[in-house]
Amino acid sequence: MRERAGWTANGLHWHGGRPYLSARNGEREHERAVAPGDRIGWLLTGPRRCTGVWLPGEPQRRPCPHGATIDPDGAAIQCPACQSADRGLALARDQILDDGRTYRLYLAWLGTGLLKVGLTAEQRGTSRLLEQGALAFTFLARGPLPGIRRAELTLSGAGLARERYRSLAKTEGWWHLPGPARRHGDLAEARGEALRLLAGHRIECFPDGEITDHVELFGLTDGAPAEYREVAGLSDGAVLAGTLRRPIGRHLFLDQSDGVPLLLDTRRLAGWTLSATDRPAGPGLGLRPRRRPEAPTTQDALF
Repeated sequence: MRERAGWTANGLHWHGGRPYLSARNGEREHERAVAPGDRIGWLLTGPRRCTGVWLPGEPQRRPCPHGATIDPDGAAIQCPACQSADRGLALARDQILDDGRTYRLYLAWLGTGLLKVGLTAEQRGTSRLLEQGALAFTFLARGPLPGIRRAELTLSGAGLARERYRSLAKTEGWWHLPGPARRHGDLAEARGEALRLLAGHRIECFPDGEITDHVELFGLTDGAPAEYREVAGLSDGAVLAGTLRRPIGRHLFLDQSDGVPLLLDTRRLAGWTLSATDRPAGPGLGLRPRRRPEAPTTQDALF
């Protein structure tokens, strides 16, 4: 990302199996590949503005025509007008019944006991799984949107997997991760049950679909740091700085000089104007301390 005044952050996205931070200056959009070990230093200035909208057939995001401001602490990164025009949000809200594209149905393992079912446009490959921070996943089927959406509802309605998890549930799952055999075993068992439930659906199922694991890619082989500070809020004049670790979905760990890293959900960054600074992180950040709990015991109680 070109660090100069006037660049407004769009957040972090994956494509081609790689993570990129993107920002916009007027009509110009720029991407920077995220590389572990890189040092970043940003001064954030407001107001926080709408990031615009993705429209069908256009290669990049269209700037918000209103230059609207958005809640500095809100989860939404678009104004109401851009939200109503956004194709991805319309799909998520079941406002598009069919768009002629082919979709894939997936099961994602987000942590112990956290199994998610979802769909993604086939042309996006695995980008949606990477952006969601799926620690492991498998594709179950492909087909047109109506059939894949019915299949998704069948699996969630049966209680096999959920359609959504809050960010906190996912980040807490990064502590005490089981080994790959357990992750793959959980997914393989759920996959078999899912295919049984989908028998008779008019979609193309993948009876022998492989399981893909992202734990090493995300740098979580040894789990999340035992202690870190989560960025719970940003404000005008905040300074965000540190040394990047490997991104986990849309989250970034930033190592600090005191040894306690920061964890940033980059959706909080979207809409702020960035300029380069050499100052350390601190002012303007709302931080929440997080510490790894004791590992759960499997020993049966004596009494």
